[in-house]
Amino acid sequence: MPSLKDLKNRIGSVKNTRKITKAMQMVAAAKLRRAQEAAESARPYAEQMQKVMSGLAASSTGAANAPRLLVGTGSDKVHLLVVMTAERGLCGAFNSSIVRMARVRINDLIRQGKTVKILTVGRKGREQLKRDFNELMVGHIDLSEVKRVGYDDARGIADDVMERFKVGEFDVATIFFSRFRSVISQEPTAQQIIPAVFDAPEAFSTIYSFEPTEGEIMAELLPHGVATQIFAALLENGASEQGARMSAMDSATRNAGDMIDRLTIEYNRSRQAAITKELIEIISGAEAL
Repeated sequence: MPSLKDLKNRIGSVKNTRKITKAMQMVAAAKLRRAQEAAESARPYAEQMQKVMSGLAASSTGAANAPRLLVGTGSDKVHLLVVMTAERGLCGAFNSSIVRMARVRINDLIRQGKTVKILTVGRKGREQLKRDFNELMVGHIDLSEVKRVGYDDARGIADDVMERFKVGEFDVATIFFSRFRSVISQEPTAQQIIPAVFDAPEAFSTIYSFEPTEGEIMAELLPHGVATQIFAALLENGASEQGARMSAMDSATRNAGDMIDRLTIEYNRSRQAAITKELIEIISGAEAL
């Protein structure tokens, strides 16, 4: 049974931990507001970009001058998985849920006889995947010094991916990130970016004519589309990370409070037992005299 001093030290330690988790919760709440606004503001632009490219793609797919970013290499033998996680932990299952989805995809592709290459964005994903798939890692992008993610950061990642595609390192590229739904709900998502995939593409009406051709316009738009998708994913990840951290720190703060209550009860009972024992000893000694 722990002594009164040990219990008092444990109570003090848990109280200090509660102060830290409460402070982290408040910081995450402040950051979440900005990150959520950024993610929600980027969604309409990304959606409109997809609609424009979807219409152009429906008109230009199959054309002789269709860009490779749209039609691909004609093979799906080599897959590049871009796993985007946070640089820091203490955010619940945010990082592990993205890595878990990526790990399932990696194992499925390997079972199908595909070649898998992994490019990580964020230290936590790299640490987890490196333990099991170190031989598949082809690169890592460090954003630990970036205070606020901007389009230039996404553009740098997109340029890296497209350069690898240009030199023939892979056939299919997929990004893994967490889509922000609410403070308590973040949805791990896998999204193919190369070759481009569009939901229910609709061709433009024949009353439109293009100068230059649809294929040439797509060749200019697709690199921007890849960067836009990556930028939107980074923003969604940022909001999801702060939401998950806020929720995790709130749970940790409440758990610390519950632990303090339990330890305080145990401390009071032990103190009462010690006092009762001393009184019994005093009374027994007095009666012996």
